[in-house]
Amino acid sequence: MATTPAPAPLTLPRADFSATVEEFLRLPAEAIVGRLLAHAETYATEADQTNAWLDEIPLLQQALGGVSGTLMLEFHIPRFGRRADAILLSGQVVFVLEFKTTLEPGRAGLDQVWDYALDLKYFHAASHAAPIVPVLVAPGAGEDFALRAGGDGVYEPFAVGPGALPAVLAAALAAHPGPPIDAAAWAAAPYRPTPTILEAARALYARHTVADIARFDAGADNLGRTTRRLEELIDGARRERRKLLCLVTGVPGAGKTLAGLNLATRHAHNDETHAVFLSGNDPLVAVLTEALVRDELGRRRAAGEKVRKKEVTQPVESFLQNVRHFRDDGLRDPEPPHEHIAIFDEAQRAWDAPNLGRFIARRRKPLLRLWQERYQGHSEPGFLLSCMDRHPDWAAVIGLVGGGQEINTGEAGIGAWLDAAAASPSSWDIHISPHLQDSEYAAAGPLERAAQRGLVQYDEDLHLAVSLRSFRAESLSAFVKALLDLDRDSARRHLAGLREYPLAVTRELQHARNWLRAHSRSSERYGLLASSKALRLKPHAIDVRVQVDPIHYFLGERADTRSSWYLEDAASEFDVQGLELDWACATWDADLRCSGDGWEYRDFQGMKWKRVKAGDRQACLKNAYRVLLTRARQGLVIFVPPGDAADPTRDPAFYNATYAYLTGLGLPVV
Repeated sequence: MATTPAPAPLTLPRADFSATVEEFLRLPAEAIVGRLLAHAETYATEADQTNAWLDEIPLLQQALGGVSGTLMLEFHIPRFGRRADAILLSGQVVFVLEFKTTLEPGRAGLDQVWDYALDLKYFHAASHAAPIVPVLVAPGAGEDFALRAGGDGVYEPFAVGPGALPAVLAAALAAHPGPPIDAAAWAAAPYRPTPTILEAARALYARHTVADIARFDAGADNLGRTTRRLEELIDGARRERRKLLCLVTGVPGAGKTLAGLNLATRHAHNDETHAVFLSGNDPLVAVLTEALVRDELGRRRAAGEKVRKKEVTQPVESFLQNVRHFRDDGLRDPEPPHEHIAIFDEAQRAWDAPNLGRFIARRRKPLLRLWQERYQGHSEPGFLLSCMDRHPDWAAVIGLVGGGQEINTGEAGIGAWLDAAAASPSSWDIHISPHLQDSEYAAAGPLERAAQRGLVQYDEDLHLAVSLRSFRAESLSAFVKALLDLDRDSARRHLAGLREYPLAVTRELQHARNWLRAHSRSSERYGLLASSKALRLKPHAIDVRVQVDPIHYFLGERADTRSSWYLEDAASEFDVQGLELDWACATWDADLRCSGDGWEYRDFQGMKWKRVKAGDRQACLKNAYRVLLTRARQGLVIFVPPGDAADPTRDPAFYNATYAYLTGLGLPVV
């Protein structure tokens, strides 16, 4: 088994200009601009940017007279793929300064500088304990300001005119006397960003690398090691003209989807190794596609290019596809697909043969005859492998595998991939994570059959062992697992370790809404979540039968009533699997209820709740709540309705035991 050394911790990316304040004050503006232009390839419109600097630099030089410290201009914030105009380290304070030519209406500018400040606080080791003051500098903003520190030392942002900047610096420095920050140590401290999947996808599609956007811990299993190993295996398959199947596992939040997107974007425009990222998760594909299209469209238009949305959409859709579209093309066209690399997200959720056959008969009738003649009896993994097997030279299939994520019946599980590879007329090299032997993956039989044929090679590098979720939420999945397993002692122990992750429970939905709004800062997104079986939340104005539009829910602005911000529409487990919010309210209906004997599983039909007896349906229902309880990066509040004694479908007894269980674990009450 090949091994690669773990990388050193990622140090904070440098600014395009960095100097002591004393040196900055001595230099003419043109010289500073010249040093900035050494990075001209990173700037979309050089002339406009130069003019902005020539306006900004004299203002800063005037404001910094008599101030000591270090100034950094065009400071890269890789999580957002953007740059802060200026970072000033003076005394004990980190100032984040953003300059605007006009004072824009609304909160966009303030949220932008606040985002940068929070990014440093959360992910930069040397900034964890430092006071951070975000300031928007814009003409017409006025001279008045108020310093309001948050509980973690990040101040609320405010806007001031350029003339007020010296007073702002003096007031903040007076509030924090003491030895100054060591600028060299600050710049060298590790930066461990944990991007959302949307942030990561945007950065990767903009030609950044995983190393630019993801946290790296020295000596730990990590995303960088896994992505390098996948590249090595793909290179070997191409060189030796062989067929390759890799199955990658990981702890929840470890970045399996990110690893797949990294491969897809790196090979998306290479005709010899063209890759496609496949997912059966409709909301994930829709939201990612729209986010990438909007981002690319904005980037190209900002560069002065006249481009239509349709022109931008086609390249995105060529490498990021719903698996059904790829499968339909494979049915229509018997030729090898254009792609040599196929990455299948949540591979364990691929359909078994009966469900795939029923879907084609019901939803793809024009293709039914082709299916019956050529592929009858194939599972989805079997058919996809057969499509890639059409290549006469080489092909690689990468399966990204999650455990405990099944929320639909009829999912084939990971064993179907192994059985399909073993039954293939070609010889597939199978490299898999040894963690697939764990019971949660239910692959023991297929693993044994593949091993008997000498097809399986276990590779520890194909397991992602480090969570990339928010530093606050690293232990959340363990807490949720213990909670759903009714392991009270373990749940209490994990809850005690979630000191940085706010958790609460309430019986008033309005209290939950107020909690979300009070905790969220800047552009941190919040929203309501509900199980798809939570049919008796209608008295609380939550109707899960009304389908949310995931694009509006996850990408809509605050003023969009369809967005998560409005706290009116609740997204189900099907809408949010693979996606995240910063803050969430998980609403808990009587479909999963606690009792003295464990969990009771119910399905509301007609006028009453009926017991769910089938084991696979019970597992799907429990996993639905697992998804809902692990979607929030920053904090979570759980709403358990009080019930209504006058309504037999909402008997308080259906809810009281669940509420008592949650509060008994130590969840604070709102």
